[in-house]
Amino acid sequence: MGPLVTTEWLAGALGQPGLVLFDATKYLPNEPKDGIAEFLSAHIPGARYFDIDLVADQDTDLPHMVPTPGRFAKLMGAMGVSNDSLIVFYDQKGLASAARGWWLMGLFGHDNAAVLDGGLPKWVKEGRPTQAGAPPAPAIGSFRPDYRASRLRGVGDVIRNVETQAEIVIDARAAGRFTGATPEPRAGMRSGHMPGSANVPYTDLLNADGTFKPAADVKARFAAAGVDGSRAPITSCGSGVTACILTMGLRLAGLPEGAVYDGSWTEWGGRSDTPVEAG
Repeated sequence: MGPLVTTEWLAGALGQPGLVLFDATKYLPNEPKDGIAEFLSAHIPGARYFDIDLVADQDTDLPHMVPTPGRFAKLMGAMGVSNDSLIVFYDQKGLASAARGWWLMGLFGHDNAAVLDGGLPKWVKEGRPTQAGAPPAPAIGSFRPDYRASRLRGVGDVIRNVETQAEIVIDARAAGRFTGATPEPRAGMRSGHMPGSANVPYTDLLNADGTFKPAADVKARFAAAGVDGSRAPITSCGSGVTACILTMGLRLAGLPEGAVYDGSWTEWGGRSDTPVEAG
């Protein structure tokens, strides 16, 4: 299954046996909205809510870090997911956080997953139906994870990579945050970027309606930042969410997907022992 599905495809697939549809919206600390409340107000028929902060490690003060395989499997089963499920993620902003759900499924060995291109805004703009309220509890599923450690990087990996530059770090944050000209939305974060990293704001890969640009345009944007496939990439962002959009873009462009630095700038910029450059 490709990483993207269209609204037309999803409209024809609703109600299909084995399809699990998730709203995986996550609003940033500076966005005065609540994803769950917005979901209860309006969601695509049959959707369930995928809480990125719940499907996460609960024993760290960093936001929505990758959970253990056991926790992931337990939560997926409780949400009605099995190894034969076809899973589609969308979000309320177009394409911002849904890719995190897609990436998590791949990290734990489930490739039969995709993201709705354009998300809820495109669905609503086309006059397609929504429903309100809490969905009924799903039938319990059975999910067996197959954890792919090569798709994940920790802070120690990235510190070592600053010295070796064996992999290229691609930062999904806006240019002002990357250069340090714009303050970070989280209090206490240093501004700037990791030495040797490249900046590809995730919004540069998307059209105004939240859909992905053509693969050739995505590949060209990566190339302009020096990402040509010669070095494996590590994607990063503010807290490991929009980095997954870059990872999806790499796949669409036919480039190596590499790994996600899960702690991203919240971890890197919040420490005193990690090197930071500005400009």
